[in-house]
Amino acid sequence: MKTLSREDVARKVASALPAGAVVNLGIGMPTLVSRYVAAQQDVVLQSENGILNFEGLPDGQEPDYDCIDASKRPIAVREGGAYIDVMTSFGLMRGGHLDVAVLGAFEVSAVGDLANWWTGDPQDVPGIGGAMDLACGAKAIWAMMEHTTKDSRPKIVESCAYPLTAARVITRIFTDLATIDITPAGLHVREKVEWISSEELQARTAAPLTF
Repeated sequence: MKTLSREDVARKVASALPAGAVVNLGIGMPTLVSRYVAAQQDVVLQSENGILNFEGLPDGQEPDYDCIDASKRPIAVREGGAYIDVMTSFGLMRGGHLDVAVLGAFEVSAVGDLANWWTGDPQDVPGIGGAMDLACGAKAIWAMMEHTTKDSRPKIVESCAYPLTAARVITRIFTDLATIDITPAGLHVREKVEWISSEELQARTAAPLTF
């Protein structure tokens, strides 16, 4: 099955960010979004390791490896940006000062439960990071992930099998096949790739969808 690239998903997330929003980009796929936020959106990006108002490293700019995002990728601090201590950074995250947090996920349930810190596999190292703080502090939480696992198991499910990071917090899911809103009435598909039918998308989703 053909899917969007991670870069394509990042472009979709970036274009959906509200103008003037303060946004946290979580580790993994979400950090790609910084490359595609347009200057005219006036979005302020925050990284939990203590950087406020940054952008993806411009082409041709020499990387400074003391200036990295949550995925340890070099970034560039914009004019008016700041380096802040971790306590201040987490205060922003917990205190309701972020408009949107974009987080990766292992699973998202039909009611917006988020599981993104451990699969339960004893061979995996649990890593809660700052996701729990973001999940309780940001005004809106978006998930950004592949629609299915490498072995084709749905990651959007009726009920999460993995340990939860937070319950009922995700409001929108961006995947390599679709953009889906979580509403009181259930999962509603805002947009899907043109080459997949509604029936095929539903078959790759373990919870009911509306279109």
